[in-house]
Amino acid sequence: MLYIMRHGKTDWNNEFRLQGRTDIPLNEEGRRMAMDAAKKYASVHFDVCYCSPLSRARETAEILLSGRGVPIITDDRLVEMCFGDFEGRKDCFKHPEWAIYKFFNDTENYVAEGGAESLDELFSRTGDFLETVVRKDMEKGKDVLIVGHGAMNNSIISRVRGIPRKDFWTIAIPNCELIELGASFR
Repeated sequence: MLYIMRHGKTDWNNEFRLQGRTDIPLNEEGRRMAMDAAKKYASVHFDVCYCSPLSRARETAEILLSGRGVPIITDDRLVEMCFGDFEGRKDCFKHPEWAIYKFFNDTENYVAEGGAESLDELFSRTGDFLETVVRKDMEKGKDVLIVGHGAMNNSIISRVRGIPRKDFWTIAIPNCELIELGASFR
């Protein structure tokens, strides 16, 4: 079975700042969310956890799986999408003049600018991870957990469920919620 979870909250989440690859740690609320998730999902079996190398995802995975003996393996392909010059900016949803606005409001027509990663680049690296790592584990019957970030997670969910880019944000995962993606994928 394949599962996916988004990291706990950070100060930048609360400030509506675009984090991207900026390594912002969990705040106390985020740690509590991860502890609550550990209790809520204690009966869900995982053989292995893959997570982003960014501290907010890694710490979420460590708290969630504490004492369970599940290996946590970081992989650079699971890092959040790079938003370039827009990382750290507040309220990207309120500025239609910014290129990043289109990413959240017209995703299929988004064009990366200012050092940001394109959707094709995001889908390429997460697709490569699914094919070269996750597929092999699942063929061995392993239960796999991925702990990551909003856009990165959505790229995986989109691929697994065959969701078109125009619907990219209809599948957003709340912080520390576990989503079951199934026993196989496309």
